[in-house]
Amino acid sequence: MKWAIPVAVLSVAGLVPVWLYSPGAAHEGEINEAAAPPAQEQQQTQQQTTAPQTTGSAPKTTGSAPKTTGSAPRTTTQQQQAQNRTVSGPAVNTSEGVVQVQVTLQGTKIVDVKALRAPNSEPTRMALPLLKQSALKAQSADIDTVSGATATSGGYKQSLQAAIDSAK
Repeated sequence: MKWAIPVAVLSVAGLVPVWLYSPGAAHEGEINEAAAPPAQEQQQTQQQTTAPQTTGSAPKTTGSAPKTTGSAPRTTTQQQQAQNRTVSGPAVNTSEGVVQVQVTLQGTKIVDVKALRAPNSEPTRMALPLLKQSALKAQSADIDTVSGATATSGGYKQSLQAAIDSAK
């Protein structure tokens, strides 16, 4: 009986942090991969804005630049971009939040998948690159669920399949 009061006080003291818990900012909001440019584009932009370091004098040229007539030939990159189609899947409600993907197709080949909307949580941030890699490898929405991000994986697959279906 003499331990009853200390046990009760310590039990309540141990439960107070549980009652006061609220998720931090890392769990609020959504992830949008399409809003941020890919790492390659960021590197190219940085390289273009940085002036090259040169030493010595520039070579002297004489004469005028050659004149061209007509339109410039399209490069392979421009032709590929012209053939690429981007289709967004529907927003899928999951127990963790809304998931929506965007797929870029070149003909019938999936060349890129981006998460337009996804829950901003650690499991989701870890799962998105794995889901993208699996979709690109499988060339379909028939991909494995990522352990720890089951709800996000399900929404990702559902939105991806709908985007692929609407692209046909």
